[in-house]
Amino acid sequence: MAEVKKKIKTAKKTDFRISLEEMAKAGVHFGHRTSRSHPKMKPYLAGVRNTIHIIDLEKTAEKLKEALKFIQELISENKILLLIGTKIQVKDLVKEIAIECGLSYVSERWLGGTFTNFKTISKRIEYFKDLERKKTEGSFEKYTKKERLNIDRELRDLEIKFGGIKNLQLLPDAIFVLGMKKDEIAIREAKKKGIKIIGIAHTNVDPTLVDYPIPANDDAISSVKYILEKVKEVILKAKSKTKKE
Repeated sequence: MAEVKKKIKTAKKTDFRISLEEMAKAGVHFGHRTSRSHPKMKPYLAGVRNTIHIIDLEKTAEKLKEALKFIQELISENKILLLIGTKIQVKDLVKEIAIECGLSYVSERWLGGTFTNFKTISKRIEYFKDLERKKTEGSFEKYTKKERLNIDRELRDLEIKFGGIKNLQLLPDAIFVLGMKKDEIAIREAKKKGIKIIGIAHTNVDPTLVDYPIPANDDAISSVKYILEKVKEVILKAKSKTKKE
């Protein structure tokens, strides 16, 4: 911890206003127990405290800047970024940030084939949107109460599965995965389809699986929130600038 504090004092400001002190307060630097650490995370580690690996926050700041620059370029070019975070503790945050930024998102279970079988998934999404439209128009009023209850039940199920991606008409250009271990299937599918991947890399994952790893704690909501707030700031600024131009 003394080493973390020392680095905080000597840290320089970045273009994206990343503060090592704020990251430390958010618990970004806390890794898993040393026994669970992935060997490829070694370059991003600062040391050990009570059998817990400590992530080097200078490395986190460096990698976060690279990811933010990439996101800035994506949004400026009107490309598609999909936000993925299905851990219980971050679901609501993922949805909130995605809606604020106008992004598609997955906060419930990742559906296998979302990318690799996108044509079939798109058909299900269109079916879902058609049901929503018919309900809004009152087309189901002529049905029995039981039939309407069944339709409502189906709509709720479809909302859980496809609500965050119902406006995704094409495969995204990039995805941001907040839990690489939890959503490794999404990472595998993205790699197969040539989709760029940004990921929060906790100490128990292989950071080389993604194009833009951000070494950080993905369990603490305060840590994930710190990173997502920086992402939100960059996206909203890029969108505002693009709109003005």
